[in-house]
Parts: sequence; structure tokens; C-alpha cells
Amino acid sequence: MRYLCSICGYVYDEEKEGKPFTDLPDSWVCPLCGAAKSAFHPEQKAEVQKAAPPPLHMDADMKKLSAGELSALCSNLARGCEKQYKQEEAALFREIADYFAAAAPAVPDADMAKLSALIQQDLSEGYPALHAAAVNDSDRGTQRICVWGEKVTAILNTLMQRWEKEGDAFLQDTAVWVCTVCGFIYIGDAPPALCPVCKVPSWKFEKIEGRVSA
Repeated sequence: MRYLCSICGYVYDEEKEGKPFTDLPDSWVCPLCGAAKSAFHPEQKAEVQKAAPPPLHMDADMKKLSAGELSALCSNLARGCEKQYKQEEAALFREIADYFAAAAPAVPDADMAKLSALIQQDLSEGYPALHAAAVNDSDRGTQRICVWGEKVTAILNTLMQRWEKEGDAFLQDTAVWVCTVCGFIYIGDAPPALCPVCKVPSWKFEKIEGRVSA
């Protein structure tokens, strides 16, 4: 039996490894991207793509974005411009993102449980709906964004699960790296040679430093 990592595609082949996947400890993680064991699923034969559900009704689904959402949107647009080597446009989007970030009010009663619930909702509802709409409109660009975004969200989900089990020890004596292209997060002494999601080289990763106590 072969098991696939839903985030980076790493294959755990029981025959080659000489050990059943189910016998691996719960603390085992993907050797490529660091995803938890729960992120793996048995390999299945390719299935015929199901018909896309009805497209989203834009008038009914449109909503007013909050300052925080607008900041995140503009930040993502800035990164997209950077990838296209449009530095002037990227700088403008970053300026707008910073403006909305400063205007965003603090989230009341913010905690890990609420954040985890929102991430789960994105994975179970948000991305499937967006992907279906993109397929229906033959929007290959949005489809690609969905693939990257869903994988990055999935690694956030598995990292949060590990943190909930291990606590602060999870990040002790190690570093946190973020891909500046797709947002993939990696926990380790050094960034991966290639980003498991967007395949850019390690120098595209930034090390996230801990907050300085006041």
C-alpha cells in the first residue's frame, strides 16, 4: 500500500519502507514538508472528474470585506505582482495593505479554537466552492491559486494540530520559515531545498523571528 501526502505529494511506500503506515507513531511527520501523519491518505486510482456544481451567484455571494480582509487581499496582490516582476505595483499594493492593517480592529476573544474552526471551514467549504466556480468558468489562473492556497491552508491545519498536542515544545530549538511566494510554512533548522507547494528554491524562504517581549 502507498500513502500520499495531501500537501506536497510525498509517497510513503510500505513495500519499500518495510513498515506498515499504520505502525508509524502519531508523532511521525512527512519528511519532505513536515505535515502530520493525518495529512496522508491511501493512494487511489485516478477517478473520472465529477461534474462541477452550479456556479456561485455573484450578486448573492458578494459581501463587504473588513479592513483585515482587504489588507490580506492587497498583500496577496502585492506578492502576485512581485512574482511578475512588477515592483512598482507591488509597492503600491503593500502600501494599501499596510493602511488597512492599521485600520483593522482587534479581534475579540481570538483563540486557537476559533482559528482552527475557520481553517477547517476554508478546507471543507471555501476552497471546494471557489474551485468549482473556477472550473465552471475555465479560469485556469484561479484554479492554480486554489491548488496552492488549499495546500498552504492544509499545512497550517496540520501544524496547528501538532502544536495543540505538543505545546511550546513543538517550536523549541527550531525555526519557522515562510515561502515568500506561496506562503507555505516549514518548521525546521533550515528551509527545504525546494518549496513543497510552488517549487521555488530555498532562498525564497524568510525566517520568522519571535516577538520581543515588551
